Amino acid sequence: MPRTFLITGASKGIGLALAHRLIRSGHEVVGLARGEAPHFPGTLVQVDLADGRQRDEALDDLVGRFAFDGVVNNVGLVRPQRLGAVEIPALEEVMQVNLHSALQSVQALLPGMTARGWGRVVNITSLTVLGAVERTAYAAAKAALVSFTRSWALELATTGITVNAVSPGPTETALFRANNAPGSDGERRYLAGVPIGRFGQPDEIAAAIAFLLSEDAGFMTGQTIHVDGGASIGKAAF
Repeated sequence: MPRTFLITGASKGIGLALAHRLIRSGHEVVGLARGEAPHFPGTLVQVDLADGRQRDEALDDLVGRFAFDGVVNNVGLVRPQRLGAVEIPALEEVMQVNLHSALQSVQALLPGMTARGWGRVVNITSLTVLGAVERTAYAAAKAALVSFTRSWALELATTGITVNAVSPGPTETALFRANNAPGSDGERRYLAGVPIGRFGQPDEIAAAIAFLLSEDAGFMTGQTIHVDGGASIGKAAF
């Protein structure tokens, strides 16, 4: 059955890969992103998700135009800072993008999903919740998304709406490669933490998200799936 899904942070990387995968499956996709994506396969709305007013206006407009069946809270913002240098404005910006946008997106779609008795919420968290240097703000925000997932799943358990999370490991997006070129120390450092010995591809992460959005995942809620090449269970053995 064709569904309509909202994806935040949809213009590139995992969000864009997911949009293409959902369209191929016959669904309708609406994306929110700050940047442009000329070849986005659905409807893309440009909005700065760090700006509360822009979030409100965009979501109010979209719920009036589309009957959404689910949302993927994929947008993420990292402000790398060592502990002694963490700045409150940077911390607040990370929370605005990662947490406030997720909460408001779900709140905007909730009445419609509840009325129809069917819905899917997928929060994209991160391997950094297990601990990472210079990630005080980002890891805290992503860990909060795991808590959101569990709490919302309990609240919505009898409504037909499921809430789950996907936690990607190192994924070979354009942004990742811009900071970790092939053969670089950064690449070697990340690979050393992935038992499978390679990076994930955006479409592999998208595949897990798409399953959680499907009819087949109806008995699964409150869970966090790690799609990380085994990185969450140990270091590489080589």
